Amino acid sequence: MINHVTVAVTIILAATCYADNPVVQTSFTADPAPLVFQDTVYLFTSHDEDDARGFHMLDWKCYSTTDMVNWTDHGSIASLATFPWAKQDNDAWAPQVVARDGKFFLYVPISVSGWPKNVIAVGIADSPLGPYKDALGHPLLNKANGYIDPTVFVDDDGQAFLYFGNPNPWYVKLNKDMVSYSGEVVLAAGRPGNYQEGPWLYKRSGHYYLAYASTCCPEGIGYAMSDQPTGPWVFKGNIMDGNGLSSGNHPGIIDFKGQSYVFGFNYKLNWQITDVHRERRSVCVAAITYNPDGTIQKLPWWNDEGTAQVGAFNPFARVDAATICYEAGIKTKPRPSGQSGVFVSATENGAYIKIKGVDFGTRGATNFLASLAAESDGNTLTMRLDSETGKAVGTVKIKSTGGLDKWETQSCPVRGARGVHDLYLKFFGKNTPVINLDWWEFVR
Repeated sequence: MINHVTVAVTIILAATCYADNPVVQTSFTADPAPLVFQDTVYLFTSHDEDDARGFHMLDWKCYSTTDMVNWTDHGSIASLATFPWAKQDNDAWAPQVVARDGKFFLYVPISVSGWPKNVIAVGIADSPLGPYKDALGHPLLNKANGYIDPTVFVDDDGQAFLYFGNPNPWYVKLNKDMVSYSGEVVLAAGRPGNYQEGPWLYKRSGHYYLAYASTCCPEGIGYAMSDQPTGPWVFKGNIMDGNGLSSGNHPGIIDFKGQSYVFGFNYKLNWQITDVHRERRSVCVAAITYNPDGTIQKLPWWNDEGTAQVGAFNPFARVDAATICYEAGIKTKPRPSGQSGVFVSATENGAYIKIKGVDFGTRGATNFLASLAAESDGNTLTMRLDSETGKAVGTVKIKSTGGLDKWETQSCPVRGARGVHDLYLKFFGKNTPVINLDWWEFVR
């Protein structure tokens, strides 16, 4: 599929060490469910469609990072079509993925005909990126009003718990197969007074935590603690108060490389487009701090700065083009049928992709390779350091590949890319989209 052709490119790099919130700008995302597996954070989200007024949700997405600032878009890892017995026109709500015994289990709330309508389904896969298949062919938990927002936690003794529910937290004990349960569905004791939905169950330093979206609306993030996974839960306060610009929120909390993080969402991208409230949300992240007694220090509302980078980014291995710290004028699109993941499309003149904290080392880079597709000659991809207008380390005119679905590897020499910088891939051209880009790589 790929030939070798020479191309012109210009790049931009900077040395700031913080991410940008929201962490995804190419799609509207909500209901974050982070999973730490090996040395990577996999972030599973629900997905608000671009045309959403109220909730319009058809699939679930996954993003990954090893440094907490640069996120790779892996596209849709499951959809309502994964569960053909469910309603197919809406209600792909808050997910969570849990790893156990070499398998990955996707728990999602979806809708079926009739009322009460909410059920919880399970998908299963051999990789966190899927593909996920319907594990049962029917709901794990059958329909009841408020059976939404599942969270699953496996305790140290191997017992797994599934919590869920709006406006009450319910739980059930899962069997080791993770797709069946034992005993009755139980109403959790000690429901916090401001509990609304979106529970997130986890354990840290001997304490059990139940974080959740607090009383609507607006929703903040509250939490309670217990000395056992079934409660009773004791309310401890808010991790984050609500904000009038965001009717909802939804926590996901992890420890990764020595730091604790909370994920949630705001409506920043929606407000950048319109002053009308639409259910088009954007996942955010912030670092959290625990007190000696295990309680959590309150955070301000989601800031634009995000979290500090953990380590530096390696540009000398093939990088999926959908790896982004921040972007403008970029959309991600599914690869052709039979290929997993996505590519990026520069949808306007002057579009760019920002990669944070790229480490070119003391020797630096001598060449740049990219798999791209272009309909015509004359467009450019520019590499710059530290800002959109920073030092250019390479510039090449892109040659037509014969179509936006015809991919070629094009290259250019690189000069002056040494040390650690932010990298901007800047796109210029008369046609729309300017260029499609699948992957890139620097060469020493």
